[in-house]
Amino acid sequence: MSFDVAVIGAGAAGMMCAAVAGQRGRRVVLIDHASRLAEKIRISGGGRCNFTNRETPPNAYLSANPQFCRSPLARYTPQDFLALVRRHRIAWHEKHRGQLFCDDSSEAIIAMLRAECDAGGVAWRMPCSVEAVRTEGEGYVLDTSSGPIRAARVVVATGGMAIPQLGATDFGLRLARQFGLKIIEPRPALVPLTFDAQQWAGWSALSGVALEVDIATGKGKTAGQFREDLLVTHRGLSGPAVLQISSYWNPGEPIAVDLAPGVDLAEALVQAKPGSRQQIDTVLAGLLPRRLADHWLAAQGLAGKRLADLGDKALRALGASLQAWSLVPTGTAGYRKAEVMRGGVDTRELNQQDMQSRRQPGLYFIGETVDVTGWLGGYNFQWAWASGAACGQAL
Repeated sequence: MSFDVAVIGAGAAGMMCAAVAGQRGRRVVLIDHASRLAEKIRISGGGRCNFTNRETPPNAYLSANPQFCRSPLARYTPQDFLALVRRHRIAWHEKHRGQLFCDDSSEAIIAMLRAECDAGGVAWRMPCSVEAVRTEGEGYVLDTSSGPIRAARVVVATGGMAIPQLGATDFGLRLARQFGLKIIEPRPALVPLTFDAQQWAGWSALSGVALEVDIATGKGKTAGQFREDLLVTHRGLSGPAVLQISSYWNPGEPIAVDLAPGVDLAEALVQAKPGSRQQIDTVLAGLLPRRLADHWLAAQGLAGKRLADLGDKALRALGASLQAWSLVPTGTAGYRKAEVMRGGVDTRELNQQDMQSRRQPGLYFIGETVDVTGWLGGYNFQWAWASGAACGQAL
């Protein structure tokens, strides 16, 4: 079978690219090794798909080449995707910080993308695994489990290595290396952070405690800082705050956590002291989750003490310790728990207008395979739509 374009990977970026190219009159085949379509879309947002964010500025994306994402994001915006959602009459709602979700099921987004592909006459091959990609003349031959497929151009949209239980692989990175493209070292991102079991033994009893925090790591241009919810788990820390900061964290570096953002705890404790008959446990539990307050005071040797019996210096030290908690993770929960992969095909190898390889004409890389990683909250889907559309419009 011969086509103008073969798109490998029928996820968010792949379906967007195939739909756009097909509707421009290109003969497109969309290939995926999975038996079920778009599993990562299906499970996203708790099954309701956080399909984009109201605002997706370039500084919400990490990359070794941070300017690369500007052009695709500017040419296909959240408003463009929202117009598509409205055209398909999908009900949606906005949550905090501009996050947009389906009212019902993420299946609506999958059905929408499939319908857009069908409107472009896209041919489907799934489940179908690609065993090899080679050049032939001015085009390519894909050796697949369904037989050879010839295409003038090949688009790699196979995603990253996050969530291997859903079929994620390093196929895109291996193919890039085959054709001589450089790779930014991949690693799990938007992932829980873990700690040494002995180090975390006392904290594991607080599993389930959640609260809003300020969290930060790194320095200068590579620093990250967020105000989000933190969740204590048996093995370490999770929740949106930790998932966000994990993309910025480097092994061996500390993370800094303010457990009471927007509040001067030291001053609040000192001001509560005059005439108080309360124990410090009761006062601190009014400012923090009770289990966390009790654990912290026990570790400081202050549990059960009356507030009035503690000096101002001790109270200020207590407040400061809660707002400058520094700890060094030993690692992450890995690709099985990561939402995305950071790193990938070096964007300096690609043309930002059409996502084509500068080394290998007719070979394109889009979506998560590329070294562009967004924040939590719909940003990575918007990169999939934007990079897919940029590529599809150029094919």
